[in-house]
Order: sequence, then structure tokens, then C-alpha cells
Amino acid sequence: MLLTISTTYQPATDLGYLLHKNPDKLQTFDLAFGQAQVFYPVATPELCTAALVLDINSVELARGKKGRQMPTLGDYVTDRPYAASSFLSVALAQVYRSALSGQCRDRAELAEQAIPLVAQIPVLPSKGRESFLRDLFAPLGYEIEVARLPLDPQFADWGNSSYFNLTLRHTLRLQELLSHLYVLIPVLDDHKHYYVNDEEITKLLRHGEGWLANHPLKAEITNRYLKRQRALTRDALAMLAPEEVAIDTEPEVTPEAIKISLNEQRLDAVIQVLKDQGVSRVMDLGCGEGRLLKKLAAESQFTEILGMDVTYRSIEAAQERVVNRLPAHLKHRLQLIQGSLTYRDDRLNGYDAATVIEVIEHMELDRLTAFARVLFGSARPKLVVLTTPNIEYNVNYPGLANGNLRHLDHRFEWTRAEFATWGKSIGENYSYGVEFRSIGDIDEIVGSPTQMAIFTLKNTK
Repeated sequence: MLLTISTTYQPATDLGYLLHKNPDKLQTFDLAFGQAQVFYPVATPELCTAALVLDINSVELARGKKGRQMPTLGDYVTDRPYAASSFLSVALAQVYRSALSGQCRDRAELAEQAIPLVAQIPVLPSKGRESFLRDLFAPLGYEIEVARLPLDPQFADWGNSSYFNLTLRHTLRLQELLSHLYVLIPVLDDHKHYYVNDEEITKLLRHGEGWLANHPLKAEITNRYLKRQRALTRDALAMLAPEEVAIDTEPEVTPEAIKISLNEQRLDAVIQVLKDQGVSRVMDLGCGEGRLLKKLAAESQFTEILGMDVTYRSIEAAQERVVNRLPAHLKHRLQLIQGSLTYRDDRLNGYDAATVIEVIEHMELDRLTAFARVLFGSARPKLVVLTTPNIEYNVNYPGLANGNLRHLDHRFEWTRAEFATWGKSIGENYSYGVEFRSIGDIDEIVGSPTQMAIFTLKNTK
């Protein structure tokens, strides 16, 4: 099983920094299902190619199957060692973990830069459908080369196989390429080796952020990725694009269903605070794909709305999902900008209110001081509405009772006491009054799933 990634960005050997793999070394990684090796067949300033070779131990896989006293021949004679599958996706996440998360210790600026990349997978299954391969990758902007492989080159009359040699070319960030491969390779694998449960929804949403919600095949991608489990697919699609999902059966009570309902409660609660305070000029900081912006734009009270996010992909999604769908006479009310919440930005000055919804937990704790200085010290809106998860409530979610956080990108989650301590310190340092409220069903012991702080600027005259 082979995947190569090449670049002509100069110096091309910077690919080694991005992948955190030295071009001068052969590196070996032991995995639960075999062994992975990374080496560079070409490493020059003009062209650099990194090869990931995955050696699947088919014998151990067959012996390790539960519930079978006697493995069949089909367990040993498979395409697993050769064809790209869910095993390769798992190997990507483990071997290229830092690159997949967008981290590059020695070339941080390069990790955020679009560079020319070529990915090649010599053997990729697609049930004989070349068109499906193209439909998966073309909407993401790739130049695609597909060559269907024969069953046996020496016996042409046997016909073609259901495998393809796929080459993808695009200028984009390495993290984006790896995220696309991580999600779409398992989509083509009808025999995924891993158990699919609620955690796979989290992985799908994390690595599909910024592109999957706008993909024309998002429903089929989601369905295939989650092994066609209808309940999981429905919940994942509801999180990707809730306004587009039609549920024709009685929804099951699942943590994901709770989250969907909670998100609506959260947004409605924020809107109500803004309306009660009579504000008209509002900015949503960390706006993501624009779910709150959409609700704000529907209210005539809010005459000027600003959405800001640190990722350009989120701004593009908000532009497509919200701004482009507004009537022409309303579009002037909504503006989108890219920016960071930890650097002073004069564009944030002069607004009545700011919303910061489920954002701070994605920051490193040591960046919260800079965030507070930018928002409360520099921009100083009259009203700030901020929400964050209550970690105490996580005991009510299967899989989170052991201390896990709700999202893989969360850097922390606070108890109610910790949030209150931080909120009160903000009020004291920047002359804001603060009120705390609960959002969602309230547990008598651990409180509500979401906690909200309402900061009101004091009259400092």
C-alpha cells in the first residue's frame, strides 16, 4: 500500500519540515495492523517526494478476528496489503499526525501557505467507477489523472479491475490535502477495518471542516464514511448542514441529537440577550460557517453585522451559506472579515455588542490574556455575550465521563467555578459587570451543558 506526496515548491525539501520527517532518513513506525515506512525517493531543491509505504500483516489480521474459530482462505488472500483502504487513513493520522493537524514547529508560516502538491495512490478501489473518483476530488479543485488497472496485464481478455491509479494535483496547504485523503480514502473502502460509532462523527467533522459541508456529495461521503449506519449518518449530516437534512423517522436519543438541539438553544439564547439589550451593531467573533450570522441577519433589529474568523475556509463557507443567500437589499448589513482574536484590530471598534460562541475553548490557555486585552481592553463593546462548555456536564455523554473533551480541537473545558473565576477577573480588570446563565437542560448536580457569561460595560465617567 503506497502513497506519495510531491512538491516543486522551492526549496522542495521543506516538505520534510511540513511532514516532520527527515528526507535523509528511512523511518519506520509500528502500527496495530502492520508497519509503516516513510522515505524520500527524490529530495532535491527542485523536487521532493515523500513515500508512505504501509505493510499490512494479513496473517495477524485474520488470526485476530473475533468470533471465528477457523479463518477462511478469504481472510488470508485479500487486497489489504496492496489497495488503499481505511488502514491507510489510520496510518496517515498516526504517521503524519502533526501535518494533519496543521502544525509545523520549524516552518510555522509554511504550514499556512498554499504550495503545489501532487499526491499519487497507485492502487485505489472504486468499484469500477472512474466517475465517482472524479466527483469526489474535482469539487475540491484538484487536477485529476485516473488510470484504470487491468486484472492482469498479461491476460488482457480478463478485462479491467475495480482499482485505479489516482494522481491529484493542486496548490493548497498540506493539511488540506491530508484532510481530504483522510476522509475520502475510507469512503472508497467498503470493508473498513474499524468499528464505527459516535466518535467517528467527531473525526469526520473535524477533518471535514471547511469543505465537507459544501461538497455536492456530502451525503454520500458521510454515509459511506460511517459504514452506511443510518442513525450516525443522519446525525452527522444534521451537524454539517441542519437546514438541508430531512429526517423521515423518529430521531433516536443520542449525544449527537442532544448537541444539535443544544446548539439551537445556545444560538436562540444569545439572540434573545442581544434583543433584550436593544443593540443594533453586532459582531460575531469566531463566526465559523455563519450559523449565528444567519439568525442575526433574519432580525431587522440588527442593522450592521460583522462576522470574523481566523480561518479563510470558514469565511468562504459563511459567504456561500449566508451572505450569498440573502436578498439583495439585506446584503449590505452583513460583512465578513478574516482576523485573529489575539491581535488588536481596529476594525472591531465601535460595535454595540460582540458574541463569542464556543470559541475560547479552542485557544491555548496562555492566549486568553491576549484575547481579553483585544476584546475587552481595545475594542470595548458595550455588551459581550460569551459561551463555553461546562466540563462537569460531560459525565452525561457516553465516552466523555473519563475526562475526554467534547471536541478534539478543544484545548480545555472549564467547570462552572473556573468559568466564574475567569469571568469575574475580566470584569474587574476591564470595568465590566458580568452575569452568568445556563443553557440547555440543567442537571441538579453538574449543571447545564453550556455556560454563558454576559459582560456589560460599566459607566466609567
